[in-house]
Amino acid sequence: MATNAIHEDGIDGLKQNWKQDMLSGFLVFLIALPLCLSVSSASGFPPISGIFTAIIGGLLVSFIGGANVAIKGPAAGLIVIAIGAVTELGAESTDPMRGYELTLAAIVISGIFQSLLGILRAGSLSDFFPTSAVLGMLSSIGIIIFAKQAHVALGVKLDDKDPLALLAEIPHSIATMNPEIAIIGIVSLIILFTLPLVKNKYAKMIPAPMIVVLIAIPLGFYFDLDHDHKYLFLHDEYELGPNFLVTLPSNVLDGMHYPNWSAIGTWALWKYVILFTLVGSLESILSSKAIDILDPYKRKTKMNKDLIGVGIGNTLAGLIGALPMISEIVRSSANINNGGRTKWSNFFHGGFLLLFVALLPGLIHHIPLAALAAMLIYTGYRLASPKVFRETLKVGIGQLIVFVFTILVTLATELIIGIVAGIAMELLIQLVNGVKVNYLFSSDVTISSKDKNEHTLSVNGVLTFSNYLGLKKKLDQFTLNDRLQLDLSHVEYVDHTVMEHLHHLGEDYHRAGGELKVIGTERLKPMSAHPLSDRSLSKDAILIENPTTREDQLKSLASQMSFTYQDFYKDIKSNFGKFSKEHKVIKYEGNILNKQIDEITYAVSDLSIVSGGDFKAGVSNLTVLSVSNLHYGVPLFTMKEERFFDNAFLSDINFADHPKFSKTYKLNGFSETQVREFFTKNLITYFENQDIYHIESLGSELIIYKHEKVASTEEIKSMIAFAKGLVDVMAKK
Repeated sequence: MATNAIHEDGIDGLKQNWKQDMLSGFLVFLIALPLCLSVSSASGFPPISGIFTAIIGGLLVSFIGGANVAIKGPAAGLIVIAIGAVTELGAESTDPMRGYELTLAAIVISGIFQSLLGILRAGSLSDFFPTSAVLGMLSSIGIIIFAKQAHVALGVKLDDKDPLALLAEIPHSIATMNPEIAIIGIVSLIILFTLPLVKNKYAKMIPAPMIVVLIAIPLGFYFDLDHDHKYLFLHDEYELGPNFLVTLPSNVLDGMHYPNWSAIGTWALWKYVILFTLVGSLESILSSKAIDILDPYKRKTKMNKDLIGVGIGNTLAGLIGALPMISEIVRSSANINNGGRTKWSNFFHGGFLLLFVALLPGLIHHIPLAALAAMLIYTGYRLASPKVFRETLKVGIGQLIVFVFTILVTLATELIIGIVAGIAMELLIQLVNGVKVNYLFSSDVTISSKDKNEHTLSVNGVLTFSNYLGLKKKLDQFTLNDRLQLDLSHVEYVDHTVMEHLHHLGEDYHRAGGELKVIGTERLKPMSAHPLSDRSLSKDAILIENPTTREDQLKSLASQMSFTYQDFYKDIKSNFGKFSKEHKVIKYEGNILNKQIDEITYAVSDLSIVSGGDFKAGVSNLTVLSVSNLHYGVPLFTMKEERFFDNAFLSDINFADHPKFSKTYKLNGFSETQVREFFTKNLITYFENQDIYHIESLGSELIIYKHEKVASTEEIKSMIAFAKGLVDVMAKK
């Protein structure tokens, strides 16, 4: 369906898309219900407060915000701030609700400030923060969530401690865990970690969090959590009771609470106002940018309008006892994947939540807290997984230092000190790399125009996160249909954050039919092999193939190999990684080399792949070779290098007579019989004697690539030679 066929909002949008939006809203509701409860419980708020937040975000903010398919609701990223506020503000009171009610006051003020930021057009707030420091902040939040919730999942109650102490207590909690509560927590974790590995489409119809709830509630009944009692296990006595279940008021309206303004003159309250405003706005903007990348209809969030809407929503949330909200990436990604088209999908998600708590509140009471803790542990793991550390290291050792330093300072102190420390470390590394202090906070940009649609922006000095807003302001003068050249001939240093911004902005221009081309980087040497690494005149930098001259290199390669070459980028929507763990979508295809040999078509393309993630869409660029028009009875299969624990829960088709092949490749297919018939001795021998490639068969087409990165010209030659040899072997079968 064409982009302009989708009504973004209003009654026309409802009339046209109500079926798709209602279905998607219902499926998102199934995900949101347990997640809202888990975030509330972990934040020190009444469990129903998170549901109130999502209801406000769905029924109200949908239509006053600037997003299209974003789902508004409470998010794990604000748990650390919320629980910190409740604990610190209520520390001197014997009333258990005082800290919570004082925190509501901070949320109300924060919501007002967020709306003011939107009115002042501060939607570009996230452009100032260095990427690695933001990732470090989010990962530290993930670690803190894990440190706190691990004990809840094991049925162990601890006094409030700092994150490092909580991490150190985990072995003791394992040794003293409440066995029956731990069973619920561990089973829930197994479901959350293994369900994404299951490829059966029917198994994926019900979201993993809802499956956790559907299994945890019967376990709670089996262990009789509704009643206080004791039981023996291995000669030790343990207690069980309703305190291990979600607590809800019998009447929904009884769950509303109101802010306490008595601490408005204290620094403690204003500290949390700053944190809620800063971190909440930053997370919401980052999530909105990620959602825009995933939106199949290529719409852009109106960031300032959305910030105003979120601020109004948060003000109302604080007034009735709810948590603050953001544009939540996981639920928004699910909305897009389930066919949500307009703002009405967020509205329906909020409506279903309202109906559920109004009509069936008793069911929520039977959800074990250990199951909710497991969901948060899974969320924390995703925010701070080993993959995040590996990806940061690929960008460069300097970025890893900023990332890890931000995490360590945050864990040892608090969130606001951690993000400031990360920014300071990034500036220090830039100074060490030779950046002059007077360049750090100002950018020298001049504009020359060839005609009304062609412009050149020349930059002098350096480009870093701290002065990027100056360049961004100049770029915002143009439309995405214009053709721009960004001349960096007189730039001495460009940091990773700016490289990433320019990369995504360039894709926006390609998508809209314009062009943003970076030129003059020949003097700048990347600090690592990552295409978006820092670039500097440093003599110690690693010189790699300059990506700005890729078009010329591929034109030359096409001429050498008698391929045709197309440099345009087309926007497409098709699946990539049919059998892979993560379902990804191809957004752009360009730099296409094409040739037909003996009726077989060989096409090399640079692809831009996106997939949903937490607060940030995963974007990767790689070069693939498509071999199509095959008529050799090729079955549907995928094969890639086998690694330890790689897709451990999936079957691997092995061949007893070919142990080398079986140990080298992880092979899967829809029909094992057909795959075994196809993989003859000659074909297996060919694979054993070649470099390892990822190969995906779509029947009449093979998709081949070596690494998930842009391939060099020599790597492309090798890939084509490998494919030709493979076709020759298949032809002789």
